[in-house]
Amino acid sequence: MHTERSQGPDLFEQARGWLAEDPDPRTRKELAAVVAAAETGAEDALADLADRFSGPLTFGTAGLRGALGAGPNRMNRAVVIRAAAGLASYLRQEGRHGGAVVIGYDARHNSDVFATDTAAVLAGAGLRPLVLPGPLPTPVLAFAIRHLGCVAGVMVTASHNPPRDNGYKVYLGDGSQIVPPADTGIAAAIAAVGPLADVPRGEHWETLGPEVLEAYLTRLAALPAPGPRDLRIAYTPLHGVGGAVVREALARAGFSAPAVVAAQEVPDPDFPTTAFPNPEEPGAMDLAFELGVGTGADVVLANDPDADRCAVAVPTPDGIRRLTGDEVGALLAVHLLRSGAHGTLATTIVSSSLLGVVAARNGEPYAETLTGFKWLGRVPGLAFGYEEALGYCVDPQAVADKDGISALLRIAELAALEKHAGRTLLDVLDDIDLEYGVHATAQHSVRVSDLAEIDTTLARLRAHAPEEIGGRKVERTDDLAQPADSLPTTEGLRYVLAGGARVVIRPSGTEPKLKCYVEVIVPVSGDLAGARATAGEALRAIGRGTQTLIG
Repeated sequence: MHTERSQGPDLFEQARGWLAEDPDPRTRKELAAVVAAAETGAEDALADLADRFSGPLTFGTAGLRGALGAGPNRMNRAVVIRAAAGLASYLRQEGRHGGAVVIGYDARHNSDVFATDTAAVLAGAGLRPLVLPGPLPTPVLAFAIRHLGCVAGVMVTASHNPPRDNGYKVYLGDGSQIVPPADTGIAAAIAAVGPLADVPRGEHWETLGPEVLEAYLTRLAALPAPGPRDLRIAYTPLHGVGGAVVREALARAGFSAPAVVAAQEVPDPDFPTTAFPNPEEPGAMDLAFELGVGTGADVVLANDPDADRCAVAVPTPDGIRRLTGDEVGALLAVHLLRSGAHGTLATTIVSSSLLGVVAARNGEPYAETLTGFKWLGRVPGLAFGYEEALGYCVDPQAVADKDGISALLRIAELAALEKHAGRTLLDVLDDIDLEYGVHATAQHSVRVSDLAEIDTTLARLRAHAPEEIGGRKVERTDDLAQPADSLPTTEGLRYVLAGGARVVIRPSGTEPKLKCYVEVIVPVSGDLAGARATAGEALRAIGRGTQTLIG
């Protein structure tokens, strides 16, 4: 997110000021070329320059995240140094003088450079930086914070964003991502950072050995209960850093080595086989599906590039079917409860309401939060949390964040148990629908080129509230930006429709998208196929109505 575009004659002055203190010769050269072209009056260069200086990247759902390049509205060394200096200042204000801060990074362009810059700034501020020994999954960083007793953690990653992006995710000592007021406090501290030349930088910090990863793997191996391990897995890390860790975790848990998509096995920051390395995106898992068919896999699994998300797909007579995030959430919840888990089950306002029904029927507490694991990871007494965007927390005592590797292990455990009984994960979903009713969900996203389009759409919907969506009366409209008793405010609208259906419309916190979430609930009285057909028909009708609504 950023502020309004800079306008007027000071744009070139801002650019020259940035050039004067940019520590990276590559981005200095890049920006100098844009300035030179803009000075000739080239419209595309002027627009590019204005966008680069349209305001600083700010801490949002995922900390800092944006396209690599020169300027305050890009991810670069100057922005990272300021962010690290602001974080250090905030930690000192909070009395964390001399505390340890663990730093992790993935295999994206400049991730290692940004991690090194962060370590140097934190060392210069009198903190004790601990840098993970190489590109590793985000869950390893989240685990390391509490395992090492750190006051904070930084993960350099843009998760599943396109290759041009990078990001900077900040955690505090509880192992969870930052929430208000920490995010605004850090942002204020960043804004107060003076000239980069005045930011002290140390030369000494500790690069950790393999001990943290070993501790994480040991914890993972203890998660699945003893039982069947006969399971053929097809897997892809989508060019990310999860592959080696997943293979080792599966081996230690007693599973055979998975078949891995060769073209996506090695970390590659250019993600050459997929435009959007997000297993939610259509086509992202096509190579894994092909491998699953070719190897006769029982289940197809995928992580996103930083391995904090997990996607699950199952062979059917009609081809491979990828399960929705809500379906995987239900599978994990039921499996964990059957395995003896006790505590709060939690999900978000845009995920299926099914988890609340499961919790109530099993006598466990239930909580609903805003979107994002920065909220879910902080739920008191959490036993399991998930969000429909393929994020799952199955071991909150170790990782208070989404963890695509531990979730993958628990799904593999469940799939092996069902295979031993002559069943599949789809049979478990049948059981869940028969017991709790069909909770059908779907998501519709609209990608925008200008974030102002999202604000315009939401303003229009607030001014002209719909009376019906997809043929169903709107019984209640909740403006999520208005204070409520149970939730902090957030941008978005929720429509409660007749018959228990629901539509939530909100901006993405990590991508230039407007997202719409639809749920339909249909009780089952024996005819599961009929109930699902009814739900699917209603889901499509409400989906069409929602798309018309947002234009």
